[in-house]
Order: sequence, then C-alpha cells, then structure tokens
Amino acid sequence: MIETKRERLVQWEDPSVSVAAIAALSGLEAWRAIIDGKIAPPPIAALMNMTAVFVEEGRIVFEGEAGEEHYNPIGIVHGGFALTIMDSALGCAVHTMLPAGTTYATTDIQVRMLRPISKATGRVRCEAKVQHVGRTLGVAEATLVDKNGKLLATGTTACAIFARSVA
Repeated sequence: MIETKRERLVQWEDPSVSVAAIAALSGLEAWRAIIDGKIAPPPIAALMNMTAVFVEEGRIVFEGEAGEEHYNPIGIVHGGFALTIMDSALGCAVHTMLPAGTTYATTDIQVRMLRPISKATGRVRCEAKVQHVGRTLGVAEATLVDKNGKLLATGTTACAIFARSVA
C-alpha cells in the first residue's frame, strides 16, 4: 500500500501577549511592529500560511502561499484561502487608520474569485486600500494577484469601528 498521508505542523505564539501589546498602539503602529517582528503575528497567519509584508496608513499588503492542505475535493485551493487572505488585508487596512484604544470587526465582505488557485500558483499577493474610515464604519477594497501580477480575485469590505472593550 502506498502511503499518501501528509502532515503539517503549525506553531504560533500565545495571542494574548500580542493582543495586550497592540492595545496601546494605533493600528498603523501595531502593523509596523508585527511586520518588523517586534510583535508576533496572529495565529491565523501561521494556519493559512500568509504574512503582512508592507504597511502604510490606509494600505497593507499580505502575501501567502496555498498548499495541498488548502485543497477542496475537486483539486484546487478552496475559495476560503483567498477569502481569508483578503478579509485579513481588508480589515487590517482599516485598522491602520484607527487610533489606539479603537478596534474593528468585519460586518460584510464581498470577494469575486476570477481564477482558480492551486499549489502551482505559488505565492499570491493581496493589496488592500482604505476607501473611507468614519466614526463607526470603515470601507476598503483589495486585489489578489499571482506572482506574475495576474488578477485572481477582487473584493470589498465594511468594518464596524468601536472603542476597545476593557472586559
């Protein structure tokens, strides 16, 4: 019998340490610290094999690479991989505009998948930009491209903005 079982070890830092460190920072400061390695990235980044690689006010870039562990039953990467990297970038773009003591949550997201992703696609890049951030709502747009710049997906999000809970 041919062995076909695969295994992937996923390791991450205790997220409560990062959450505590980020609480005192603006969103832009927090993402700069994560990219610079001063604060550990969120566990979802290790699980989905993605990382933030660039940030400025109102804009963030994530990169990721899908593997077999992201495949669906028809032999391509599940749409949830693209959706997750896009949701992360879109929300974090809004986060870059928020002062310390303020947080956000995605209220809705729309992603259009234009091309399938497979292990052979290689590294993908998602760039998200803020369209609007007000007192209670932030809106952003993003594109997901392959290593050659070919468009894989587009998306938009809205995020509720609220003061950080002390509970």
